Amino acid sequence: MASDSSSGWMGRRVPRVEDDKLLRGAGKFVDDIHLPGLLHAAFARSPAAHALLRGIDVAKARSLPGVRAVLTYAELRPLFTSDRIPLALPSAMLRFDVDPFCLAHHELSYVGEPIALVVAESRRVAEDAVRLIEPDFEPLPAVTDPRAGLQPGAPKARIDCPDNLVAQTVVTYGDVEGAFAAAAHRIAERFRIHKGGGHSIEPRGVVARFDSAEELLTLWDSTQMPHRAKAVLVASLGLAEHQVRVIAPDVGGGFGPKAVFHPEELAVSAAAVLLGSPIKWIEDRFESFTATVQERIQEWEVEAALSREGKLLAIRGQLYHDHGACTPYGVALPYNSATNLIGPYVLPAYQLEIMLCLTNMVPAAPTRGAGRPQGTFVMERLLDRVASRLGIARDEVRRRNLISAAQMPYATPIVTRDGKAMTYDSGDYPECQRRVLAAAGWADFPERQAAARREGRWLGIGLANYVEGTGRGPFESASVRVGPSGKIVVTTGATAQGQGTKTMLAQLVAGVLGVGTDKILVIDGDTAASPLGLGAYASRQAVTAGNAVYLAASIVAEKARRTVSAMLEVAPEDLDLADGFVRVKGVPELKRSFGEIAKALNGTPGFALPGNMPPGLAAATDFEPSAISYTNGAHVVEAEVDIETGAVRLNRYVVIHDCGRMINPMMVEGQVHGAVVHGIGSTLFEWMRYDDSGQPLCGTYADYLMPTADVVPRIEIHHMESPTPLNPLGIKGAAESGTIGASSAIVSAIEDALRPLDAKLTDLPITPARLFALIRAAEQRGRR
Repeated sequence: MASDSSSGWMGRRVPRVEDDKLLRGAGKFVDDIHLPGLLHAAFARSPAAHALLRGIDVAKARSLPGVRAVLTYAELRPLFTSDRIPLALPSAMLRFDVDPFCLAHHELSYVGEPIALVVAESRRVAEDAVRLIEPDFEPLPAVTDPRAGLQPGAPKARIDCPDNLVAQTVVTYGDVEGAFAAAAHRIAERFRIHKGGGHSIEPRGVVARFDSAEELLTLWDSTQMPHRAKAVLVASLGLAEHQVRVIAPDVGGGFGPKAVFHPEELAVSAAAVLLGSPIKWIEDRFESFTATVQERIQEWEVEAALSREGKLLAIRGQLYHDHGACTPYGVALPYNSATNLIGPYVLPAYQLEIMLCLTNMVPAAPTRGAGRPQGTFVMERLLDRVASRLGIARDEVRRRNLISAAQMPYATPIVTRDGKAMTYDSGDYPECQRRVLAAAGWADFPERQAAARREGRWLGIGLANYVEGTGRGPFESASVRVGPSGKIVVTTGATAQGQGTKTMLAQLVAGVLGVGTDKILVIDGDTAASPLGLGAYASRQAVTAGNAVYLAASIVAEKARRTVSAMLEVAPEDLDLADGFVRVKGVPELKRSFGEIAKALNGTPGFALPGNMPPGLAAATDFEPSAISYTNGAHVVEAEVDIETGAVRLNRYVVIHDCGRMINPMMVEGQVHGAVVHGIGSTLFEWMRYDDSGQPLCGTYADYLMPTADVVPRIEIHHMESPTPLNPLGIKGAAESGTIGASSAIVSAIEDALRPLDAKLTDLPITPARLFALIRAAEQRGRR
């Protein structure tokens, strides 16, 4: 656990160090980067979901004044080491990899797939030239449904693949058959969850420059994982590691899609090498809908076996998962769904067959929550069904199945993708539920509901519990260095996305070194500053980068004490660190500044270093978490349904959240708040629709609705702190967990409001039109 030196800063609501420049409009995003001789890129994209590409006529585009180049796969292929972009991630589930091409050249596999790159003197000219490109293609049958795509006789989503079943596995443990044979009750249900996206406020974008004198490719990339991008560029272009630098400048949100390396990143980089000019490409919003990876269509068929008292005995079933047209990010998304179904509950036996289907839609990859909200939705919906069938209160059926605090750490038989048992490290799940029910006034709600019903209002309340695996390894890197100027510089492989990474790391260093956060410069998202790093995904950076920085700062603090001990001839334990000085306790005027210590440790020619200390007031560490740490929480929602329109209004939203020790509660609340809003969108508004031929039916925010201020209620956030024993700071991740319980709690509340109609909700999102149809169908059943 963290030492006392950091305790003064842990748990403090420290203002974010990033905000001053961002609020003044002084941030530097990819589109703010301007280089001499900068050219602009635009992409011609597939208009067909599935087709054979017979040829591309680019003559008119090349003749347009201001166009520098029109590049197809044929022009770029000589620069690459292989035909496809090497993105495959290892998994025993995969039957075959489907790496994407940089530009399509034989087969078109989804609407929006890039087929040609125009480079011009302005974006306007580049866009005009794109419209002059004429692809010649022969339409092929498209696959748009993951279940239908796996049936015998279904068309292939890709003609270069053996079939559409790209990956398959069975998550199984316990005596499932025996549990069902002995069950007092069985409940079967089908659930369908539709497609949605990340939709960060800043779309994707890159600026690529190749310096022929230095033989250095520099890519400014709005990415969550610059080191991953660098590795892909090195492998694809045959360059050495020292010849590629990737920088993530200020990034306006990531939410998962920016963790994926997209074809445009390689195409623009290759074009910069080929043409010898810097090139900028900024994604437009239509491309955000048709070219950026999105999350899933998932169809679940599950059955639960229960004891007479409503305790879970087993769950079994199938998960059909839309994986899109290729595999740019492995199979983490459906596997997370399957394993997170267990949640905070005791489930003695489990068997779920997972089938990933290639489809002719944009590739599927994690969005905030990364499959966990879907698995949680299935479990929480089943528990509501159990409560209804057995006549048990919804909170009580959960209480009977929750893992108790006395069972912690709780090891499940599930093996995570790092090869370790899925083990919940700490937490008190029953207490978390008790607190959220108390905070939300759950016991008093029947009176409020009855009063509303007398007024003709349909009011309901919903509950959901969840867990989230956070702090995924294998490591994160960090260094802390103090120069003779006294300035403290932190470098890390972590990458900021707007979530306050710089503040979090500065706050930890400030606590160890006894300085203000304004004295610390944090450099993140730059492969030149930190040779190793993994970046932003899986709610991991507070755990991995935070502990790495804390440990590095602790080494620097100890080195500073030992150096001053030698300089002043006092014992190290008689020294403390405060205000940029190491000083003698009780004699504050007897001190040395960090700058003086750093200068001494930089050395003087011919003289020994103080106390024969190693050179430099600096330290670097790679923190390797021994296991995943599990955040948990509970949500309660009050919702009101207008049965004449199907509109839903959320009147109240209460969250209890436990992410271990909190570094900065203000930022934790910001992350939870934002994630809950993301969950509200996924539940009530966001639906990326396609027709049966694979044509997207959404291309603007008039077609694809997102939550706005008028539909988001006040979100009350309360904290529990169950420190994890798995890292020195006792912290867990927080960035995604607000999404995980949202859909389950909201749908439970809607269904509770409609209980007199016995309406059953199984599909997401719950749009007004869909809900109105369910209400009318329920009313008609009631009249029969």
